Amino acid sequence: MNIGIVLGTNDPETVWNAFRLGVTALKAQHEVVVFLMNKGVEIEDITDGKYDVKGQVDAFREQKGRILACGTCMKSRQKGESAVCPVSTMKDLLALIEKSDKVLTFG
Repeated sequence: MNIGIVLGTNDPETVWNAFRLGVTALKAQHEVVVFLMNKGVEIEDITDGKYDVKGQVDAFREQKGRILACGTCMKSRQKGESAVCPVSTMKDLLALIEKSDKVLTFG
């Protein structure tokens, strides 16, 4: 199954759980793509003593999950492209939605 996850928050618990689900789905042989938008593009800045967001993002990437990030959302926050947040567009989000069997939204 192709799973699209749209993540629009920087809340540590929500982001952590979204990526935990992504890792679980990848381990079950599903294809998972996460599209970061709104405050979701700030995931690299999240630090939290309880929720290891970086650890879950790293695990997701190690399992070959793909991450895309809204370029306009990044630009409005003066953020540049990175390995975790490659700049993407609304066309990329639309393609993700069209290809996905299920689309989940967090935040």
